Amino acid sequence: MSDQDGRAARDRKAARWYDDEAGPVVRPYAMTRGRTRTAAEGRLDLIAQVIAESRTPEAIEDQTLAPEHVEIVERCRRSPLSVAELAAELDLPVGVVRVLIGDLLDADLVRVSRPVPPAELPDEQVLREVIDGLRAL
Repeated sequence: MSDQDGRAARDRKAARWYDDEAGPVVRPYAMTRGRTRTAAEGRLDLIAQVIAESRTPEAIEDQTLAPEHVEIVERCRRSPLSVAELAAELDLPVGVVRVLIGDLLDADLVRVSRPVPPAELPDEQVLREVIDGLRAL
């Protein structure tokens, strides 16, 4: 390979303004418009289930939604997904996904369902006593 061929290859490589391995060009703070928190922060732990509302097809055509918002709505229309699953599937930080979900909650396009924490579940002994009581009837 001549020196001129090598220089031409370097020039072509330098002409590319992005790196294929660098990932998305848009920074996460641009997706959230610089926000790091949402009013729904307390409701959006990692296992909170995000469920699309029934009128969601209208949301897909909403021009005010970012592509990431639309993607969240489309994925949750198929089946409810946890915040952690959405972050993994979208390859975005959890904090960014929480802010995006908060926007969708404010627009009434999704709802969030939180599983009952194990500490709030009834004791196994209480459940056994209830079953025994029902059998005695």
